Amino acid sequence: MLAVVGASSLDALMDEAIPARIRLNRPPDLPDGESEYEFLRDLRRVGARNRVFRSFIGLGYYDTITPSVILRNVLENPGWYTPYTPYQAEIAQGRLEALLNFQTMVRDLTGMEVANASLLDEATAAGEAMTMLHRVQAKRLERASGSGQFFMADSCFAQTIDVLRSRAEPLKIELVIGDFRTASFTDRTFGALVQTPDEAGRVHDLRNFIARAREAGVMVAVGTDLLSCVLLTPPGEMGADVVYGNSQRLGVPLGYGGPHAAFFATVEKHIRQAPGRIIGVSIDGRGNTAYRMALQTREQHIRREKATSNICTAQALLANIAGLYAVYHGPAGLKRIATRVHQYAGVLERELAKIGVKQVNEHYFDTPRFEVPGGVDAVARIVKAALRTNINLGYRRDGTVHVALDETVDRADINAIVSAFAAGVGRPAPVLEHAPGGPSVERPYPEGLARTSPFLTHPVFNKHHSETEMMRYIRNLERKDVGLDTSMIPLGSCTMKLNAASEMLPVTWPEFSRLHPFAPVDQADGYLQIFRELETMLAAITGFAAVSLQPNSGAQGELAGLMVIRAYHRDRGDTARDVVLIPASAHGTNPASAVMAGMRVVVVASTSEGNIDVDDLERKASEHTDRLSALMVTYPSTHGVFEETIQDVCAIVHRHGGQVYMDGANMNAQVGLTSPAVIGADVCHINLHKTFSIPHGGGGPGMGPIGVAAHLAPFLPGHPLVKTGGDRAIHAIAAAPWGSASILVISYAYMKMLGRDGMTDATRYAILNANYIKSRLERLFPVLYTRRNGRVAHEMIFDLRPLKQASGVEEGDVARRLMDYGFHAPTVSFPVPGTLMVEPTESESKDELDRFCDAMIAIRGEIQDVIDGKADRADNVLKNAPHTAEAVAADDWPHRYSREQAAFPLPFVRHHKYWPSVGRIDNPYGDRNLICSCPPIEAFA
Repeated sequence: MLAVVGASSLDALMDEAIPARIRLNRPPDLPDGESEYEFLRDLRRVGARNRVFRSFIGLGYYDTITPSVILRNVLENPGWYTPYTPYQAEIAQGRLEALLNFQTMVRDLTGMEVANASLLDEATAAGEAMTMLHRVQAKRLERASGSGQFFMADSCFAQTIDVLRSRAEPLKIELVIGDFRTASFTDRTFGALVQTPDEAGRVHDLRNFIARAREAGVMVAVGTDLLSCVLLTPPGEMGADVVYGNSQRLGVPLGYGGPHAAFFATVEKHIRQAPGRIIGVSIDGRGNTAYRMALQTREQHIRREKATSNICTAQALLANIAGLYAVYHGPAGLKRIATRVHQYAGVLERELAKIGVKQVNEHYFDTPRFEVPGGVDAVARIVKAALRTNINLGYRRDGTVHVALDETVDRADINAIVSAFAAGVGRPAPVLEHAPGGPSVERPYPEGLARTSPFLTHPVFNKHHSETEMMRYIRNLERKDVGLDTSMIPLGSCTMKLNAASEMLPVTWPEFSRLHPFAPVDQADGYLQIFRELETMLAAITGFAAVSLQPNSGAQGELAGLMVIRAYHRDRGDTARDVVLIPASAHGTNPASAVMAGMRVVVVASTSEGNIDVDDLERKASEHTDRLSALMVTYPSTHGVFEETIQDVCAIVHRHGGQVYMDGANMNAQVGLTSPAVIGADVCHINLHKTFSIPHGGGGPGMGPIGVAAHLAPFLPGHPLVKTGGDRAIHAIAAAPWGSASILVISYAYMKMLGRDGMTDATRYAILNANYIKSRLERLFPVLYTRRNGRVAHEMIFDLRPLKQASGVEEGDVARRLMDYGFHAPTVSFPVPGTLMVEPTESESKDELDRFCDAMIAIRGEIQDVIDGKADRADNVLKNAPHTAEAVAADDWPHRYSREQAAFPLPFVRHHKYWPSVGRIDNPYGDRNLICSCPPIEAFA
């Protein structure tokens, strides 16, 4: 490979790819690597320090039963956790169908008209609801005097309230928190947010409140529990404009806070303002039903600072699990589960009444709340007695105790809870006698609260209820997609590297998967050790003083970093600093996050070589010197190059009073060789789902911790329920204290097993692999940007625009033709239209790199045939790609090229053939005929 690249050694190549002035003087202070066996053995000991109690705390998180057929075939299956976000829809039909199931489930259970394909967590979904209503109500706010006002019920979850405080302040939204039953609205009130069941477990009929709000011109978002909507009148039927919440209890493990898929549903007229991804239905070239991501022009990668949200990674894998949970159980199964939970809550109320403990919630679903005779002393005795039996309950500031039950509850749990209360009040505990068929207590809801409407009526929710059928359904979906288990995924700026089995195994170990995020921290000593070690290793890699693990996506890391910078300036009295400089080549999340942080975006031009125009930067920094807050910069650049002037760029910003935010999207080219601190950054986010091996899950989960220099450490994000962050912490960025804690174990495993030398070698081989592909393909596909010596970093951009002009073949045609060769396409038209950006990572062998290069060379020959007139400009293998088995096997073959050329263009394809399940999808048709839930069965006839 070095011979092809033209380098004398791997060290020499690093010297040529990375400017000498930013190289590390010594290796980072990291431990030596461990074998897989050693690591897993030691991790068992660490995990044993986590004490897995029965947690009936609730507050948005519940123990659940992940059906084994879903656990084994989805959550633990690389066919589901290694694919990327389904931008290439033709090779993502399986998970697109699963996400459509999720959307349909959410729509049905909430009683709304449309739903998206998941958000990051419940609290941030509430924040998205607030900002969406702010956009929708823009005309109302134009007529009002003063800034917009948003009412929030004080009965919402504490973490939701804190995240909304974080989201509202930079947007100059006045957050009014109070009792929704006595709330009043002004002409400045554009929206309201309430919750049922609420943080105390109370169920509310919101019709009167929503009617009052509507009369005042105020739109209403409602937080709810999907399982409760099986028995209770859903918020959509009460008139809500938005319904949001957490789908975690539908089969997704607690994981000490995540990852979990939030849901977001709204009315159809607001769909173009909705945040996040939306899956829609279209057709392919043969008229077959096909799925795709709809309305992408709303998203950050296109609209940038005008996007509806900064969402990039969502929680696709977890949304798929929740949707498949509903498919497996069906409406009758969900009703059985919900009824059982509700009945057990009634049993608990009945049994505690026998010892004088009164239940005080008028209506509840799964969470009765109890007034304890004897006050705080009795509650203290309950706490001790419950802990002795490994039980956590919800202890409240008003002295009451709530008990949030879930589908795992049984008679033994009820007896243990009753015994703890009995110890508290000094009464003998009654013993619940087991009744055949489970608990038998009726506590019916009154008219108006009880659900009467049907749900999950689509056939997909009513036919896969045996394990055999469910296994086959899941496997059928999986076979339609391309993940890393099929072939390399050379997506530039995405770092689709191996997610090693030994890294993934611990995620579903009970000692990591079954901890409640608000359990007492002394029950999570194993997790706390992992957090400390992970923070230390990330600090060593970045060169920073402190790390926050809370942000649960890269975009959330961006927002957190900018909010920390904002807090730093304000702490110094620099309240006017609100300008952020962003290079024109930046990822779309950068400007979208900047707007969310209340900043004004000023774009910095690029030179003809693709680098930051330092003169333009200097002019704009000088122009905004009194208002400059930050520069957001990606390094190596989004163009795949280590820019020579990066330290000069950072120095200019510092000279004008700003801070430097480094986007960590390309950290895979830095680890062990340079660092954000060395280039001059003050803060960066770290995409653990890129550089540090958390799988992409078909569109999430991800994690985006931030590292900061010492002067920013005091402002790292806190949390209202668990102590985190600095001594002047900003409000919470995510719902859980450590974000999606369970998948932090994956990155911890990656770092512990590779160690200092292994992680540095990973960087070196990533750069080698990129330069190898460049050397093999650049004579056929010009590389747009390089260092002056011709080297690239870990990725490169191939310019297809001259070929398009000569042949009419577009980058999208090449992307789809690669599917016929069994490959996922590189990144299309980002960051430059008409190009393909390729990032091979260090995980791919030379054989796989050569197969990809051979495919690209063959495709270049197919383009040349069009240029030379040997192939028709309209009817050729590229314009008709991808070719399905149905099309190739059809009696009718109307094309001027052979079936073999279409399906088996190179010998290796024949031995490892992947067949796309649909042909080229008609995207305009899908947006003109928008369908965002499961299509009727007749569509497949």
